[in-house]
Amino acid sequence: MLPAWPLRSSRVCLPKFRPLNLIAWRRFKSKSVPSIESDHSIPPETVPTERTRVTQEEQKDQRAIVSSPDLYTLHTSSPGSPLFQPSGAHILQKLQAFLRAQYPSYGFQEVLTPTIYKKSLWETSGHWDNYKDDMFAVTGRGAQGGLDPDKEIGEDEQYGLKPMNCPGHCLLFKSQRRSYKELPIRYADFSPLHRNELSGALSGLTRLRRFHQDDGHIFCRPSQVQNEISRTLDFVGLVYQTFNMGDYRLRLGTRPKQYIGNVDDWDRAEARLTMALQESGQHFYINQGDGAFYGPKIDIILTDANGKDHQTATIQLDFQLPKRFELGYDVSEPESEQTSLSRSVQDPVGVQSETPVLIHRAILGSLERFLALLIESNAGKWPFWMNPRQLVVLTVGKEAHVRQRAEEMATQLALPDARPGAQTLKAQNFMVDCDNTDQSLAKKIFNARRRGYTFYAVVGQRNVEQPPEMQTLDISLGVHPKQQDVQQAIEAFMTLGTSTSSTMPQRSMIENKPTSISLTILQCQQLMKYLESKFL
Repeated sequence: MLPAWPLRSSRVCLPKFRPLNLIAWRRFKSKSVPSIESDHSIPPETVPTERTRVTQEEQKDQRAIVSSPDLYTLHTSSPGSPLFQPSGAHILQKLQAFLRAQYPSYGFQEVLTPTIYKKSLWETSGHWDNYKDDMFAVTGRGAQGGLDPDKEIGEDEQYGLKPMNCPGHCLLFKSQRRSYKELPIRYADFSPLHRNELSGALSGLTRLRRFHQDDGHIFCRPSQVQNEISRTLDFVGLVYQTFNMGDYRLRLGTRPKQYIGNVDDWDRAEARLTMALQESGQHFYINQGDGAFYGPKIDIILTDANGKDHQTATIQLDFQLPKRFELGYDVSEPESEQTSLSRSVQDPVGVQSETPVLIHRAILGSLERFLALLIESNAGKWPFWMNPRQLVVLTVGKEAHVRQRAEEMATQLALPDARPGAQTLKAQNFMVDCDNTDQSLAKKIFNARRRGYTFYAVVGQRNVEQPPEMQTLDISLGVHPKQQDVQQAIEAFMTLGTSTSSTMPQRSMIENKPTSISLTILQCQQLMKYLESKFL
């Protein structure tokens, strides 16, 4: 049961920096912002002047936001390899955590694989012949300590940093004897990838030499391909709807000029992807010759505010790598699906070994590139659950005990599940700061909004006079890309509390439109947990 929520008006009313009202849902309505897709579908001369759109000045501002040193920095010591600040690392970790939370529903298991492999592995996979120019070659020591890259003494002395995870996942699949009953087997991997991009092609976070990808590989039977591709398209739709990325386009890339395998296998693979796209009911277009060298692919394309297309998610169908790595699974003759796509070898006891089909998939693609698109899409205003600045506690006055108690409140809010000793694996924590400087409250509120805090809480002498369990914070909404959604969620949360507590404020009290809402620490913790669970 939630305790009563006494409502009080803010003690400071500022003409320019007035705190936003958490309860006055209709007073502050967000202006409708057209999607990036619709902006570029209308010629510039036909766009009404009153319509919200991205101007050149705003584009420059967004690029400044994307390159903000508060999130990451780039250095000439390692071109194309960003160094992430704590705030930027927090957002990337939230992206990974979100995907990890979805993996059990889609049958994925996370694995860890090496960053570097011998040249012989890349020759087996075909990357050394078809992708070598985009790889970083590394010279290693031979068994006798030789350093000549042209010699191999006892073991390969030339290595390559991995540009993708598929060869390593093939080794994992091959490391055990597999049965058809185990398939599909789905691996997921977040380990960093390295691609030797031309220096002139490097661009912020959208084109890098070192990046992280939510890489995944599905080993399945031919009869399972259609269902796996459909499930992957559903996964893409779920994720992009959650991140409110707007409309995206599906692009089918077909056989390129340089490829491995035979034409029949390629034709069958392209037919399967085309059928899956048609069954999805989504519009797609074909980009001839844009497939990977080992198989055709479906790319998900997003357009940024400058009209530039970015490939994010991808689904690739591969009949070649399983053959090159001689992968197989055991199947009895009645269960066989032997076709030209699956090699079958009979053993003495009547069990056949057939070759699986490999599906490469990435939902977000490069996490760094997706981060850049999110920054631009939200104009630097982060959803609450991703925000590295979720709440800041602001002090009023210069009393030492008020400042000390404000710091204690901030710690309690940041660690709602804290306990002595080691914390549980499911313990939640929030990004909460405390501003107890000598600046005026008006200046503190201005800074909190400028720095992008979702909420700010004001604490003064009045707030700390009560016993600790009764002490309150005056909470106001700061910056959020969809403020109306947050306000509606808070209203729903309060209604939820009303059903269990007769002392909750009635709707008539909510309609009084106070400029802030007073919450105890427990109530504030519950509110933040609720908002994070809704991905707001």
